[in-house]
Amino acid sequence: MPPARAFDPDPGCVIAMGQRAIATVAEALWSLADLDQSFYDAVTLIGRTAGRTILCGMGKSGHIARKIAATFMASGTLACFLHAAEAIHGDLGMLSRGDTLMILSNSGDTREFGVVIRQASGLDIPIIAITSNPDSAVAASACVALLLPARPEACPFGSSPTTSTTMMLAIGDALAMTLLQLRGLTAADMLALHPGGRLGLDLLPVETFMHRGATLPLVDPTMPMTDVVAVIGDLGFGIAGVVDECQRLLGVITDGDIRRHILTLPQATAADVITRTPRTLAQGAMARDALANMTQGRITALFVVEETSEDRVVGLIHVHDLLRLGIA
Repeated sequence: MPPARAFDPDPGCVIAMGQRAIATVAEALWSLADLDQSFYDAVTLIGRTAGRTILCGMGKSGHIARKIAATFMASGTLACFLHAAEAIHGDLGMLSRGDTLMILSNSGDTREFGVVIRQASGLDIPIIAITSNPDSAVAASACVALLLPARPEACPFGSSPTTSTTMMLAIGDALAMTLLQLRGLTAADMLALHPGGRLGLDLLPVETFMHRGATLPLVDPTMPMTDVVAVIGDLGFGIAGVVDECQRLLGVITDGDIRRHILTLPQATAADVITRTPRTLAQGAMARDALANMTQGRITALFVVEETSEDRVVGLIHVHDLLRLGIA
């Protein structure tokens, strides 16, 4: 192997260079946020598309187009990626009547797009352009042009696609998330699209893995604490829920409550030791909500309650459940 090259830059200079690059891109994104009618037109065109939204690009813009297509698919918009160079070698067959074509090109004059545009025109496929050049061939062919604001690339030579591709990515994400909301996708819909990985686990409804019925450590407020301690020990959650005759949660008793009242336990009832207004989780919440609630409260268990029935207990989540799922 060749010897390691000497590389020992000044820390201050390195950090300043990074800050300048990020600041350049950040300023561009703020200017991009000043959306206009063209964004609305693009959303409605994609939303009314009977077929697929075809994302087409070349080079770095092509990588962004591929990512946007993946985000569309992951959020309920039927889409796919078409590489402009591969299009002229047979992939033009991906285009069909009823599709919408979205072309990403900073200059808008990349020659490979000419064939793609002609094919789309012959099939009456509307085109959305994302470009910074309003006078380009791509912009001229589009029925909707999403124009990127004129901002310098983060590259010190002003040539490497950096700021422009970040803006393309941001506007693609904005389109996808707007369409997701307008289509009324729910967490359950997103779970169906993301059954694997951390996102899928985060979106799991607590009802799919919470403890129920006879496994719940529930006690009456008049129960002697000696019996409450036995319930907590037998069921192993480190907590008991104190409920009324309608299963409404009055409060909880934890291992910590027991330690704080250790001297009076033999004479006490559940009502004497109870911690009122405990943290709870509403039925319909997701696994990530359970984790956030436990983390904020520094607790290991949460009762799940029905919102529509005055906090009636329907389940229990323990941190071990989240660990088994790979969430905590």
